[in-house]
Amino acid sequence: MNNKKWLTVMFAFALMLLLAACGGSSDGETEDTGGDTEEQTDTGEDAGDETEAAEESSGDAQTLRISIGVTDAHPEYEGAMKFKELVEEQTDDFEVEVYHSGQIAGDREAAEMLQQGTLEITIPSTSPMVNFVPEYGVFDLPFTIPNEEVADAVLDGPFGDKMLGMLEDQGMVGLAWWENGFRNLTNSSKPVSSVDDLEGLDLRTMENDIHLDAWNAMGANPTPMAFPELFSALQQGTIDGQENPYPTIDTSNFYEVQDYLSGTNHVYTPFIFLISKQIWDGFSEEQQTILREAAVEAGKFNRERNREVADESLEMLKEEMEFSEITDEELERFRDAVEPVIEDHKSSIGAEVVDEYLAEIEKHE
Repeated sequence: MNNKKWLTVMFAFALMLLLAACGGSSDGETEDTGGDTEEQTDTGEDAGDETEAAEESSGDAQTLRISIGVTDAHPEYEGAMKFKELVEEQTDDFEVEVYHSGQIAGDREAAEMLQQGTLEITIPSTSPMVNFVPEYGVFDLPFTIPNEEVADAVLDGPFGDKMLGMLEDQGMVGLAWWENGFRNLTNSSKPVSSVDDLEGLDLRTMENDIHLDAWNAMGANPTPMAFPELFSALQQGTIDGQENPYPTIDTSNFYEVQDYLSGTNHVYTPFIFLISKQIWDGFSEEQQTILREAAVEAGKFNRERNREVADESLEMLKEEMEFSEITDEELERFRDAVEPVIEDHKSSIGAEVVDEYLAEIEKHE
């Protein structure tokens, strides 16, 4: 065999070996690890199913954002987190996100977002809701609710249900009553234990006509101001004092810029759990039931925690501030001072609603 033919044969033989080696490697990989590969394939299918299910769940789960104005140290935030826990335990249909400290919006703006369907849930106090339902001014009438037990009975009964029902025409659905609590007075000027002590005191109030008129009637100089501006105004001495529930006074550190605390309990303010009607109407009956029951259950938790924290906050505040208790006799003088305010606002709220509210309170006292 000449050299040329020998090289051709050797090249062909080498090519055959190379092709055989490649084919053998491929077959060998399948055969050698066939069991593992099959196991891995099965495991992979299972994992794929789980991933697909998770993706489907995540894809189908609707995010429900809750906007609240208070900090994450407040019992309302704890209640919102309880709602999240209850809902996500019951169903994979929803993922709940809680935004505190007005991160999304203030109370009024958040309610407007519900109307537009651009926010799912907010839990404001009832005072800003007067802008949407004038009848909600009934909850701002001073010195009407005497204690938490009466508040619960009124809100959880027919009157409370009636008030919740008024919201649907405004594009919101009220699911439950929560608790902000009794509002109490602080100031940096002097102890306040009687209505006479309020004379000339510059106080921040909410932007609410009933609150403004009530403090005017009691001799103070009320100034409406947004809550985020309040601490700096107190610190700078722009105003003398403010009024809020004990947990809010505590968690907002108002004791750092206020010297005197008075247990006025002048207004009991509920929180109200609201969801966008536009969004609510898109849920199934089963989903609505889950959300409503969770809102009610979380509301009970919120009330319990709020009362615990109110007691704890009061004890802490007494260590930092001079506390004045209001006697029964002085309380009557406060009530007498604001009686004309209640009468003046009957027409704007609705006389029938005011009379029904006061009758419900009297029935449970």
